[in-house]
Amino acid sequence: MSTLVVIGVQWGDEGKGKVVDLLAREADIIVRFQGGNNAGHTLVVDGQKTVVRLIPSGVLHAGKVCVIGNGVVVDPQVLVEEIDTLQQQGCLTDPALLKISETAHLIMPYHKAIDLARERLRGEGRIGTTGRGIGPTYEDKMARVGIRFVDLLDEKIFSEKLAHNLQEKNIYLGAILQEQALDYRQIFDRYCHLRTRLAPYITNTSRYLHQEISRGRKVLFEGAQGTMLDVDHGTYPYVTSSNTVAGAVCAGAGIAPRHIHNVIGISKAYTTRVGSGPFPTELFGPEGEKLRRDGGEFGTVTGRPRRCGWFDAVVVRTAARLNGLTSLALTKIDVLSGLPTLRICTGYQYRGQHYDEVPASTTVLENLTPLYEDLPGWDEPLTGIRSLDALPGNARRYVERIEELVGVPVKMISVGAGREETILIRPSFF
Repeated sequence: MSTLVVIGVQWGDEGKGKVVDLLAREADIIVRFQGGNNAGHTLVVDGQKTVVRLIPSGVLHAGKVCVIGNGVVVDPQVLVEEIDTLQQQGCLTDPALLKISETAHLIMPYHKAIDLARERLRGEGRIGTTGRGIGPTYEDKMARVGIRFVDLLDEKIFSEKLAHNLQEKNIYLGAILQEQALDYRQIFDRYCHLRTRLAPYITNTSRYLHQEISRGRKVLFEGAQGTMLDVDHGTYPYVTSSNTVAGAVCAGAGIAPRHIHNVIGISKAYTTRVGSGPFPTELFGPEGEKLRRDGGEFGTVTGRPRRCGWFDAVVVRTAARLNGLTSLALTKIDVLSGLPTLRICTGYQYRGQHYDEVPASTTVLENLTPLYEDLPGWDEPLTGIRSLDALPGNARRYVERIEELVGVPVKMISVGAGREETILIRPSFF
């Protein structure tokens, strides 16, 4: 088995970056297949924190090939800045270690302007977008007016597409959104400069991945956001603009379904959410504040405080089915130390109807009653623990109960932010 997909199974921010960084030691190639720079992953190695937004989290391992697939929408300015930062740390010094899909779509300045203006006009009904132009870029992709890296490489084609799009976008920005028009020449010159920087990395990544998988190379696919933010299967409309589930690997990286071998879901030992939208197990009192404080629950990209709540087995059970999880990684269990009682949501109740999976209706989600099971907590700190047997008894029972409710075995437990602060119940995920 040579491929592994890493998927978030809540509302994002589950700790995928750390898990991918850890698993990348065994991989040859690490691939991002959806999302954009609205998804930041924080890596802590030897006490040094590194934040990556577009480049896969395995970049800190020497000799690993990082691939940005066609399903990712890319802000080229952000990507260049990220490359520069990583190269200053001694990473990506060989251009062959980064490959960008020639068919990935570009985030343009008008996408960001539209994103921010729409959110401003929504007022209290805002979705909670990061304002980085992700949604409008995916809109243009589906409307067949997007600009791809292959277009950027041809100056004449890029010029024509930019001029055509900007004419329409400037009318929309001015007449509907009450925003200033954008200047063609300024955008054209900036993106031509960025083309020079990024051209060495642009290639047919779909064919490359097919060839490498056929050779038996170990490929790790890294998801962004979480299952409950999937545009089809999440808590719509409070979702992201792409498909975040494991099935999106095929379209977003350009590989055949038969090449997906294992899927690991990443879940916090509690639940968090950033931005607006239903959150059945949200905590508003001191327990929620403790989770936010001790877990450092602030957005990697935005800095926004995350909403915190009890572990929701309904959410993770639904995600397990959607993604076909073969195992589960549980992160931030150390944050729960010191809580006398822990609660796990086992189901929902709404107007006399019981739900054991997440309902599609936002109205139901916002008004349902979560059903809880209480378990005893523990006081001992967990950060220094490296084996399952060394966990306090109540912590082990907590993990076992999650396995029972979700129906997926826990194979990794994170007890701290550092790469080494991890309990590996099985040494290899490939």
